[in-house]
Amino acid sequence: MFIGKDRSHGLIVRCVVQEQTCSISATKAFPTRKAPMSSHIAGIQIPDSALARATTEYIRDVESDLLYHHSRRVFLFGALSGERQQLAYDPELLYVGAMFHDLGLVEGHRSADERFEVDGANAAAAFLKPYGLSDDDIEQVWLSIALHTTPGVPKHLRPTVALVTAGVEMDVLGMDYAAFSSVQREAVVHAHPRGEGFKECIICAFADGLRHRPQTTFGNVKTDVLKDQEPGFKPMNFVEVIRQSPWIS
Repeated sequence: MFIGKDRSHGLIVRCVVQEQTCSISATKAFPTRKAPMSSHIAGIQIPDSALARATTEYIRDVESDLLYHHSRRVFLFGALSGERQQLAYDPELLYVGAMFHDLGLVEGHRSADERFEVDGANAAAAFLKPYGLSDDDIEQVWLSIALHTTPGVPKHLRPTVALVTAGVEMDVLGMDYAAFSSVQREAVVHAHPRGEGFKECIICAFADGLRHRPQTTFGNVKTDVLKDQEPGFKPMNFVEVIRQSPWIS
């Protein structure tokens, strides 16, 4: 679980998962909750529509600092990828997809039996409906969240879908790291710091949102998280599922 969530005055932000603890100095790693945010970061304009502002406020209120700053970096790295590839993407849709992509890990927003990606996608779709977006736009955002841990597929789909995954893969896995200039990387991390222990803390956050529904990791990358974090976890085996099916042959 996450403890020490005082974003304005707390000295330590900690995520604790069973025996593992990772600590990040809030004074060094994170700006205060009410610190003003730049409208441009690394040359990318942050969307400032009513929808974008509502999205920022909502996610800032329900997610930890760790996930909030990660999600903002996902948008920025995704947008930078889109600019580099000269893709005609919708910044507002990309922003919503990036900001909601990990909401399904958060207590109060995670189900007992759906993949966390689907929980986040469903929450985003419900959030978008009052804003009058088309069904196509809502579907793009839904897919961008639902597929962001499915390697090899999003890059073949619409820019919103492709770029949320690109942002996630850069921030979590360091994929295409060298394709971003040092100036771009430093500007993004200065605005939304990773902190001193992001790698281990994001693994803890994944595990914390998944351990109560391990079956939902079947066939996706989060299986590796539970194998690393949960002693005794035995993932479902695709080959064994085939062999043990009720079919005679």
